[in-house]
Amino acid sequence: MGASKSASFSEKHNELASLFKALSHPARIAIVEYLLSVDTCICGDIVNELPLAQPTISQHLKELKNANIIKGSIEGTAICYCINSETMVKIESYFSLISKTLKSKCC
Repeated sequence: MGASKSASFSEKHNELASLFKALSHPARIAIVEYLLSVDTCICGDIVNELPLAQPTISQHLKELKNANIIKGSIEGTAICYCINSETMVKIESYFSLISKTLKSKCC
């Protein structure tokens, strides 16, 4: 396996790549969409909403949390999850830049 070339790119490029990598699984997209739809922190309901086993969902939540896409807080014996709005602003800004650039160019 070759060496990673991530050091050759800017911190912003690496951060965006990490975000998109974390979002590159359909289960994680479903988790994000579910958290957006409930508009509150969720503690245990995610397992009831997706056709996956609890350990699998926990692994996907861990990946999303490591990428700062979601935040988790401990409440009693449960960890409650919600969307990290600061990270969503970064993603939105990136796609907004793409959209603005495409509108100004003609192929």
